[in-house]
Amino acid sequence: MNMIKTEKLTFEYIRRDEEGNVEGITRAVDQVDLDVEKGDFIAILGHNGSGKSTLAKHMNAIFFPTEGTIYVGGMDTGDESHIWDIRKTAGMVFQNPDNQIIGQVVEEDVGFGPENMGIPTKEIWERVEESLKAVGMYAYRKHSPNKLSGGQKQRVSIAGVLAMHPECIVLDEPTAMLDPQGRKEVIRAVRALNEVENITIILITHYMEEVVMADKVFVMDKGSIKMQGSPKEIFSQVDKLKELRLTVPQVTLLAEECRKAGMPFSKGILTIDEFMEELQCLLS
Repeated sequence: MNMIKTEKLTFEYIRRDEEGNVEGITRAVDQVDLDVEKGDFIAILGHNGSGKSTLAKHMNAIFFPTEGTIYVGGMDTGDESHIWDIRKTAGMVFQNPDNQIIGQVVEEDVGFGPENMGIPTKEIWERVEESLKAVGMYAYRKHSPNKLSGGQKQRVSIAGVLAMHPECIVLDEPTAMLDPQGRKEVIRAVRALNEVENITIILITHYMEEVVMADKVFVMDKGSIKMQGSPKEIFSQVDKLKELRLTVPQVTLLAEECRKAGMPFSKGILTIDEFMEELQCLLS
């Protein structure tokens, strides 16, 4: 079953002067065709300005196509009667957790969404408990969000979305403002939600290390999809990624340099463990 499906999706930003006259048009998303199956872990990569965040905002019906169509859980975002159901189906987590956290206590913040949905009080607290446990933040349920680290705040934001029981979570550069430890915490929590809860994950990022465990990777540039495939297929094309102004994981780059030097390393090595395993085979 398709969780997200786009057909020739196009979105244009229109710039106007003070009198409302059109000064220019920027095509941020250009004829994008995308299929995401239920339960998939999808990563969308791209440098700043590539259109990946604009695409992400269509998945929660924040933006609507200039041309083309996007379906979320089989529902057309252009049909206003489905907007609320679409936003319950696909939850959104943004870059800055402070923009999503509004409660003075962690458990109250996580319960805010279900409360707005009219969920009975008993079930709200059950959802709060299960959501905080799922992201490893249950021990902090009585804490003030202001006392948490960036990574902890982002996990609370994810718990708040999770408490609304979405089938899909779209994360728009959720680790962009975090330190390396915070990034690891968030990605670990996201992977667990996908593997254990079978929640469809769409991760928008420019950190290559975060997409290693994805089922499929899409690479965007100038509003369109330039590459797609498994992480190994994508990272086997180091030179093409560099052309698209993207870096690659250090271990992938190291293996590629070794290959160019004549050592028979495989293409698309993604982890240190893979690198060491091949190195040991070469030395034995």
